[in-house]
Amino acid sequence: MKKLLVVIDMQVDFIDGALGTKEAEAIVPSVIQKITEFDGDVVYTRDTHEETYMDTAEGKKLPVPHCIRGSDGWQIHPGVYAAGAGKTIAVIDKPTFGSAALCDFAAAGEYDSIELVGLCTDICVISNALCLKARLWETPIGVWKSCCAGVTPESHDNALSAMTMCQIDIL
Repeated sequence: MKKLLVVIDMQVDFIDGALGTKEAEAIVPSVIQKITEFDGDVVYTRDTHEETYMDTAEGKKLPVPHCIRGSDGWQIHPGVYAAGAGKTIAVIDKPTFGSAALCDFAAAGEYDSIELVGLCTDICVISNALCLKARLWETPIGVWKSCCAGVTPESHDNALSAMTMCQIDIL
């Protein structure tokens, strides 16, 4: 059985940087353990913005510069990235919430199941889970509740409920 673990935006800016939260910090050990124990391929996504971020549609609605390409905050948390050592891994930079490139990667890999962990449950995790479900509707898609955090605990729970309604397994 060929499995894929998608690690969504476990970047410094989302953990303890510009948009970090205590909930995001709290899931880091669980995410590291999940990656370490995962028997399959691992792909990391990286929220990626340019210096012109504040001029973008997202920047106008969320006026907090974050994950600027090349900055310290753009980097994947070192422990999270190191957990993938020895596994088949890839990194996909994405300029927005959901990633068509991630869906292409998963489709090309012909995976039997896909699991997601990361940040933020209510923005990028749900966007990518739904993109994957739409593209690979017969492939089981699961999200590890204990390895995700939302902008708030309430929005995390709302996103998990929405994904359940879309036949994404909450693990």
